[in-house]
Amino acid sequence: MSEARLPTELWVMAHVRRCNADAVPAYVVKRGDRTGGTLMLKLNQFDNGCRVLSQTRDADGNRAWLGAFDGAAVAEEEADAYIARAIDRDPDLWVVEIEHPEGWHPFEGTLL
Repeated sequence: MSEARLPTELWVMAHVRRCNADAVPAYVVKRGDRTGGTLMLKLNQFDNGCRVLSQTRDADGNRAWLGAFDGAAVAEEEADAYIARAIDRDPDLWVVEIEHPEGWHPFEGTLL
């Protein structure tokens, strides 16, 4: 069974604050719908490139993440172009960039 839904803005901002409290730079790059927008993460791993994760749900309705580019890290320009295309398709999309050399992020959910 899936968890209760918080408004997207509250959920995203709580996690961004957690990053900041842990001295991990995190930025809201694009604000989407305040209550129901989905989230895309850009995990900037510096010299190792960027990974892009899209919020989804698993078969049981629990929060999960799909990795773009088969989960591989790509050049930042390629990640940015992918994100720009996603925003064109979904103007309600939220985008958060997190800078961590190992690709860590605080958002719940399994990687599919």
